[in-house]
Amino acid sequence: MPSRPYILVVDDHAEIRRSVASYLEKNGMKATGASNTKEMDEFLVSEAPDLIVLDIMMPGEDGLAACARLRKEQRTTPILMLTALGEDNDRIQGLDTGADDYLAKPFNPRELLARINAILRRTGNEPAPHGGNLAGKRAHFAGITFDHDTGRVIAEDGVSTALTTAEAKLLTVFLERPREVISRDGLLELTAGRVAGPLDRTIDNQVSRLRRKIEPDVLRPRIISTVRNGGYCMNCDVELES
Repeated sequence: MPSRPYILVVDDHAEIRRSVASYLEKNGMKATGASNTKEMDEFLVSEAPDLIVLDIMMPGEDGLAACARLRKEQRTTPILMLTALGEDNDRIQGLDTGADDYLAKPFNPRELLARINAILRRTGNEPAPHGGNLAGKRAHFAGITFDHDTGRVIAEDGVSTALTTAEAKLLTVFLERPREVISRDGLLELTAGRVAGPLDRTIDNQVSRLRRKIEPDVLRPRIISTVRNGGYCMNCDVELES
């Protein structure tokens, strides 16, 4: 899986989203945009960004309310607030809702990058391969090869398929714990660093997507099985190579 930090940029101004995402991509990061907090929530169902750049002044749910809600849901993803307001009270309110830092518009892209890197260092999410034992290695399981550094799975016939960041993190957790039953809450904590909320289907959705890419028959999964009242389990041995 790529070691680049994954940044979600949430801003209702399309040009700001594009320019920020483009600048971050040019500086070694992976970036995706969302125009409002509804799109942000939809993204977070299947992806686990390393940091969220969140604009305060947006129609509908604003950034302050969204940040407070995410923290109430016990999501620990670092958040950098962006706003056109530069008053101390706005900065303090942003930090009080659980934001990790605050940057007023207009801003220098280099300062934004520096603040993102500082937050990632503080929170332990600075650029580094995910997955302790798998970092820099390939894992072989059930006739499939997972290349951790590229985030791709290669089937026996040589067909290579790219995994999303969330799928690669989830597969990494399974590969490091073969034949171990892992609860949904445990998987969510290990992959996203948060606890599940009521009716949270994040892990079920991610497992379903991952199965489509590694299971010979998704209707009768044999690699990752569902354990009733338990969670999920990888039913095969894993061999690692450097």
